[in-house]
Amino acid sequence: MITLTEQTGSTNADLAAALRSGEGWAEGHWLVARRQTAGRGRQGREWFDGAGNFMGSTAVAVGEGGPPPATLSFVAALAVRDAAAAALGEDAPLALKWPNDVLLDGGKLSGILLEMVRGHIVVGIGVNLAHAPQVEGRKTAALADIGAPPSLESFAENLAAAFDRRLAGWRTYGLLPTLHAFLGQSLHAQGSPLTVHDTDGSVLSGSFAGLEESDGALRLRLADGSERVIRAGDIS
Repeated sequence: MITLTEQTGSTNADLAAALRSGEGWAEGHWLVARRQTAGRGRQGREWFDGAGNFMGSTAVAVGEGGPPPATLSFVAALAVRDAAAAALGEDAPLALKWPNDVLLDGGKLSGILLEMVRGHIVVGIGVNLAHAPQVEGRKTAALADIGAPPSLESFAENLAAAFDRRLAGWRTYGLLPTLHAFLGQSLHAQGSPLTVHDTDGSVLSGSFAGLEESDGALRLRLADGSERVIRAGDIS
């Protein structure tokens, strides 16, 4: 089910408010806005509000014994990639970059934000359909750069269906198949040189040594042969 609103501050904030009030939010139900006036991205960044782009949120109930809730970021990234491929074709130059970036021809196509609220993960997703923002020092992309962008409504339907499929696999088979699917679309192959900008401001260089099977953290092999596990940060 998709509820489409013309304008709101933040779809994530709206779902969080519904959950905190006890009103609740059914799984599989998405709130999609044509405009957001207070959208947020990962690490507190602002999210670009471009006319014709996708901005929406859904909520996932957290159960005991399942994969770590934070790994829903991999589910979301795969779903965005699936929906983008449905719009452009499977031969489109799409790739995934840890932790949850979806790239189109090397440019950042989407933003994903997870928030824990009263036993649920609110999953917020923004995708550049018609327009990409200008971001200093970072290449960005929109589906319109490759072909005719889909309508907001059709993209929302495809994304919701893809997310449902990826979520079912994550719950049924555990995290490992989701990580394998992510790595299968990864921009970085095993052994690729990487620079990691950690959230504490430190910078580490090494090579990509895979992902932790327990939580999807990045393993970085340093020059001395040791490995460092990175759970948050940006890579290049």
